[in-house]
Amino acid sequence: MSKIKTKTSERSKSEAKAKAILKGAMKEFLAHGYAATSMDKIAKTAGVSKATLYSHFGDKEGLFNAVMQDLVKDKFQTVMGLQKPQSLEQDPKIVLSAMATRMLDNAQSDRTFQDFVRIIIGESGRFPELAQAYVSNLAKPAIETLTQYFKSHPELKLDDPEATVRVMIGTLVYFVMLQEMLHGKDILPLENERLVNTLTDLITKHQD
Repeated sequence: MSKIKTKTSERSKSEAKAKAILKGAMKEFLAHGYAATSMDKIAKTAGVSKATLYSHFGDKEGLFNAVMQDLVKDKFQTVMGLQKPQSLEQDPKIVLSAMATRMLDNAQSDRTFQDFVRIIIGESGRFPELAQAYVSNLAKPAIETLTQYFKSHPELKLDDPEATVRVMIGTLVYFVMLQEMLHGKDILPLENERLVNTLTDLITKHQD
């Protein structure tokens, strides 16, 4: 076997172990929370040695961050979709409505993501670095991307694009938390379409 094939094979094995570790870590974090999950438990669930676990991710905080990044990397592009050239040419109301709808549909249908956010919120008092990692990996990129989009559309006549972004994302996040994570959809029912239409109307009402 050539050196190139050997390296490729080793890299494939390493990637397979990393995926197994991330899957096992997610299972343990969701089952027991961050504080009660040990690296020993994760190694056993993932079917790897503890040494392999540490060599790939360093420590439990590093592994938790890796699990979070793995969870949100595809979600961010799927939900935002603002880097596509056509998004700059389409009517902002259509683009924003589609983005908000995707965000709600995605968050409401992904129970794993909801449960993971519960862990972050529930343990952020003892482990603020977990919440900060969430902000850095998901909230900050989303706010920056959407702020740049708003700035590229002066016809919206927004006095403060970044603050408008915070209002938009905050409304959507709170809606998901209230309806799904706090089980309020039967107590305070509201169709996604009504929320999205009202929110996008407010943002685009001064559009030329």
